[in-house]
Amino acid sequence: MNEQLGCIAIPLAPGRREPSDKSEMITQLLFGEVYQVLEEQKKWILIRNEADQYECWIDRKQHSAISEKLNLGQTIRSTIAPLVSENQTWFLPAGSKVNHGMFSIGKRKFSFDGPNDPIKKDPILYANQLLGAPYLWGGKSILGIDCSGFVQVVYSCCGIQLPRDAYQQAEVGETVDFVETARAGDLAYFDNEEGRITHVGLMLDGEHIIHASGSVRIDRIDHEGIYNSETESYSHRLRIVKRVIQ
Repeated sequence: MNEQLGCIAIPLAPGRREPSDKSEMITQLLFGEVYQVLEEQKKWILIRNEADQYECWIDRKQHSAISEKLNLGQTIRSTIAPLVSENQTWFLPAGSKVNHGMFSIGKRKFSFDGPNDPIKKDPILYANQLLGAPYLWGGKSILGIDCSGFVQVVYSCCGIQLPRDAYQQAEVGETVDFVETARAGDLAYFDNEEGRITHVGLMLDGEHIIHASGSVRIDRIDHEGIYNSETESYSHRLRIVKRVIQ
């Protein structure tokens, strides 16, 4: 049986836990992301994202079938970038995949003439572009983003693919022994009372973190966790700090 493939050919598409419009959105797929079709149910398609192996259901109307894997070699690194589709201008979020000039996805033709910036392994550069973005469970764009989606998009802009969820991301990289010795771009993980990792953010230095909590914001951090100056209390309990970029 031949592998069925698809690609997102709209700015972004919600990925749901179950095949229903009422089901929880657990992620978003960005323009140019390629996936494998696993199952079909009427208006819904179960897919596995090629980049992070994450599985979710998408609306069939947002599915573009492709006959072979695409080589979309450029990652959008600005928060929003224009793309021309059949004389219409669309705007793509950071992390989207395109080719410079003319290219096709299935039957659709596109044109991208934005900058082809070289990859910079500077996660804080891209993280700061998302400051103020509202928190949205499952979100991956400046219009709404969750903590692990924020980290995944930022590292994608650096040319590094991370898993989708925080507990999966925590398996990547080398452990930093003391939070005070963390470097810009290190990833700090936080757990709940059961010990499950439920939150992640990017270290700015040994005392500050940028993370998605209510919105993408900067807070103080120490060996206990994230300190919210507005509530004058700790909002997240620190579990571990990992270094992905050496």
